[in-house]
Amino acid sequence: MNMKIERVDLQRIKIPLNSPFETSMGVETHKECILVRAYSGAHVGFGESVAMDVPVYNEEDVDTVWYMLEKYLIPQLFSREIEHPDDVSRLFSWMRRNHMAKAALEGAVWDLYAKMNGISLSQALGGARTTIDVGVSIGIEPTIEKLLQRVEGFIRDGYKKIKVKIKPGFDVEPMRAIRNTFGPDVPLMADANSAYTLADMEMLKALDSFGLIMIEQPLAHDDIIDHATLQRELKTPICLDESIHTVEDARKALELGSCRIINIKIGRVGGLTDAKKIHDLCATRGVPVWCGGMLEAGIGRAHNIAMASLSNFTIAGDTSPSHRYFAEDIVTPVIDFAAPGMLAVPTTPGIGFDINESAIRNALIEHKSYLANRESTTTLIPSW
Repeated sequence: MNMKIERVDLQRIKIPLNSPFETSMGVETHKECILVRAYSGAHVGFGESVAMDVPVYNEEDVDTVWYMLEKYLIPQLFSREIEHPDDVSRLFSWMRRNHMAKAALEGAVWDLYAKMNGISLSQALGGARTTIDVGVSIGIEPTIEKLLQRVEGFIRDGYKKIKVKIKPGFDVEPMRAIRNTFGPDVPLMADANSAYTLADMEMLKALDSFGLIMIEQPLAHDDIIDHATLQRELKTPICLDESIHTVEDARKALELGSCRIINIKIGRVGGLTDAKKIHDLCATRGVPVWCGGMLEAGIGRAHNIAMASLSNFTIAGDTSPSHRYFAEDIVTPVIDFAAPGMLAVPTTPGIGFDINESAIRNALIEHKSYLANRESTTTLIPSW
């Protein structure tokens, strides 16, 4: 069934987090993002940009995403009918990078396609799981005692993986404290967000003694060479995150031996189509993958659940229940555990959740509609 996109809406929202989230890159106190609605006939598909409001994770931010969508991507999408969402990736392939902008619009088209065909987004992607395992990501805490309290609570909640953010000065001792307190069987990993260099080799090698599932992105955000050097020295698998933007990046990293695990974030790699390609490549190489999180609101979280239903997502991802981050999410029903440490994969058409329009109105900063072959209309909402 061909899709002619007749209208696209962009909505910029800002939602406070329940508590600050600190990484080696800084502290986040709210989620600001762009929601995308793509219309065709009686159907509407939903996407969400994961770009942050400052360009510390990659070169994109909320403003650049809006600009690229408005100036280039939405007009391009209006230019032709779409037979399959994979066409969107090809349609946007001429543009360098701007992956999070592309992914936001492409995600809305994937949801639209699934709804028009009466299938779930998971089914449209080829997913087979009915549930996915869920891990938790813990930011850098002010003290080790506070960290241990949080780990204890998450273990009690049944999370299948405990990810702890680390940075220079908060690395070996937190890992040692967790192992000494909770034992060797807790599925534990460290995420460095590019905070180290090869000069920190001995410290990173010290992490080998803690039986970690992986160390995520210890070195530079754009590196695969030094990671290969480091991986040869470590027993612990390295997982690459920020370094992997395309399937070619993944292929080269695997061939160089830069990592043994890859974190697939839909926004980082340009959308669901390319995320699936990286999944498939890793599956053929026997390399496990998992679905990372970017503090998504409910729409982005629903896309992550569908992606994580594919067969090679064998490590628990970061898609925690909504209430961990937000007092009120933008989808209903709220995303919550189906069983301890597990989320159900929706089976109803599209992303499988309804939109909480009231929550969106409460968080709305700006709303703009774009109509094929017509002028756009804008509504500005005062920001708090």
